[in-house]
Amino acid sequence: MRNHSTIMEFVLLGLSVNPHVQVLLFMLFLLIYLLTMVGNLMVLLVIRTEFQLHTPMYFFLSNLSFVDLCFSSVTVPKMLENLLSEKKTISVAGCLTQVFFVLTTAGAEALLLSVMAYDRYAAICHPLLYGQLMSNQLCLSLVWASWGLGFLDAVINILPAVRMNFCDAHAIPHYTCELPSLFPLSCSEVSTSVTVLACSTLLHGFGTFFLIFFSYVHIVATILSIRSTTDRSKAFSTCSSHVTAVSLFYGSAFLRYLIPSSGSPLELLFSIQYGVVTPLVNPLIYSLKTKEVKTAMRRTLGRCLQRHR
Repeated sequence: MRNHSTIMEFVLLGLSVNPHVQVLLFMLFLLIYLLTMVGNLMVLLVIRTEFQLHTPMYFFLSNLSFVDLCFSSVTVPKMLENLLSEKKTISVAGCLTQVFFVLTTAGAEALLLSVMAYDRYAAICHPLLYGQLMSNQLCLSLVWASWGLGFLDAVINILPAVRMNFCDAHAIPHYTCELPSLFPLSCSEVSTSVTVLACSTLLHGFGTFFLIFFSYVHIVATILSIRSTTDRSKAFSTCSSHVTAVSLFYGSAFLRYLIPSSGSPLELLFSIQYGVVTPLVNPLIYSLKTKEVKTAMRRTLGRCLQRHR
């Protein structure tokens, strides 16, 4: 029997072993993280202060920005620390904690994106009933349900993971702890954990994606039935930001969690896209493509500049 108590921490190999490249990567990802914080906080501030944005659509957008803040903060600070540190380690407990919060925030984001698709469905397909379909109480319940189901998904996956033993291999070919990266390092049986992860990814991921797809089938059919070209273009524009955000998040997240872990650079790219790039670009997408948010941001920035003169 091998000694199961020898491994108390993992080494995160990160994105590069070249010290000069690590410095450049630190500067790049520090800039990305700061922009992510500023962009999402700006969206939260604008939606909170602008009365005309107090609608279900922007309520969900503000919650998406909050999820993105949490999601990015789970992994990027540790990555930045390791890029400048000679000892690129993380304890087993810390690694599993990071896995838990990655699953919670990613799960909440997936559900919020599906909720936002339903909101667009209600607004475009049933405009006269929109106020009844998207009441304040329902909107609040949907946000809490998104966090609750994300938390439940994380609990279901972390319980079998904490029973894994790690004996000899301790190097993770990644910049952060993700559950698929831990399976090859375990010297105990991981079939249960692999099965649970695959089932939860399929149910949670494809379940929410089906809700989005179903909503947009009806949305597109309704938009195409609109005779006015102007109204049709306006309806499409209200959905374009959400479709872009869904494509960025789901495309990379599905590939990361459904493809067997091999430590390839492609896995790092998928993780960076859904864990680092998506939280950065979501506020940019909605700010650039949504006229109301763009106008409200200009007003908010104008008021801030006047106060500091």
